[in-house]
Amino acid sequence: MEIDREYIRNTLRKLISINSINPNLVLGAPGEGDIAHFIATEIERMGIEPVKEQISLNRFNVSGTISGTGGGKSLLLNAHIDTVGVDGMSEPFSAKEYNGRLYGRGALDMKGGAAAILGAAKVIKDQAITLKGDLLLTFVADEEYGSIGTEALLKDIHADAAIVTEPTNLAICTAHKGFALFEIETKGVAAHGSGYQGGVDANTHMARIAVELEKLQGRLYREKKHPLLGSPTIHIPLISGGTQLFMYSSRCTMKVERRTLPGETEEDVLNEISRIIKDLKEIDSTFEANSKLEILRNPFCASDDSRIVQEVEKILSNVIGMPPSYIGHHWWEDSALFSEAGIDTVIIGPKGEGLHQKVEWVDIQSVENLASILALTAISYCGEHKA
Repeated sequence: MEIDREYIRNTLRKLISINSINPNLVLGAPGEGDIAHFIATEIERMGIEPVKEQISLNRFNVSGTISGTGGGKSLLLNAHIDTVGVDGMSEPFSAKEYNGRLYGRGALDMKGGAAAILGAAKVIKDQAITLKGDLLLTFVADEEYGSIGTEALLKDIHADAAIVTEPTNLAICTAHKGFALFEIETKGVAAHGSGYQGGVDANTHMARIAVELEKLQGRLYREKKHPLLGSPTIHIPLISGGTQLFMYSSRCTMKVERRTLPGETEEDVLNEISRIIKDLKEIDSTFEANSKLEILRNPFCASDDSRIVQEVEKILSNVIGMPPSYIGHHWWEDSALFSEAGIDTVIIGPKGEGLHQKVEWVDIQSVENLASILALTAISYCGEHKA
């Protein structure tokens, strides 16, 4: 299959040049409106009817379907079209090319994946390949923050399988971690700094929790392992307590981030925190604390008998000429939402470096290879209709 390499390269360059910073991350950022319009126009030029779904002000999902003749399985291809901010980047939207790489914000995360999806759709349309099952092209908003794009998409769309084109260096990713974000509050009794008989220090009580969380991290390292993801983690990104000097603090708050492995449940992580608080209360009658779960995102793990994983492995081996590598991602992705919706899901994306960093680039040939992999997998998985 001969893909249109020039189209993929030019499309990728145009995608990188469009500012699609997520406004939930950077106040005043434009969001996905412009890039959604561009993608919708490209899909329409291929003869595919674009669907633009407004998520919020100037924020859109875009999708399109290459309809099958019937009798085959449906496949969804996915990329998110928002990016993080550009602080510290000298030319974030230049899409400069050097040594086989394209540079700029979103080049790898994940406009390379979006360009590959468009390239795969174009070759199927150009070569008049008729599929038995539907091929769904989906480009979603807000993955970098709240995933409202994918949540909205899944209310209207379903497929037998999904390929999420997050960057993997052309390895096959079959698992990623989930996360839970807690807020813990300790309460004390405000008093003058010299009034030790009446004052209860909420900050000191929070320090006791921090010590117990460090002990918990040690146990997690020792007791829980995943072959692709290693151990779960827990850390404290933010602490705030007290109002002024020379006072016992009456209140302290702490944010706690817990990264979870496949098989760990909401109940597991809730019990870890509540047990620490309960034990500390039993030791000290003045100890007062509570916790609340603010965000929970489940981990992802493909099933052992996943057909889409098997299809991608077969096609990828042929394209790169060697057996593929399998990896896990330590961060969270929308792939978990597709899997939770009952869609057989796998992750494969291009090569590159600089996720959320000051220098971000994607390997152009890997994007072209990804387009071939996506198109060939669609033909194999959905089935080709022979006239």
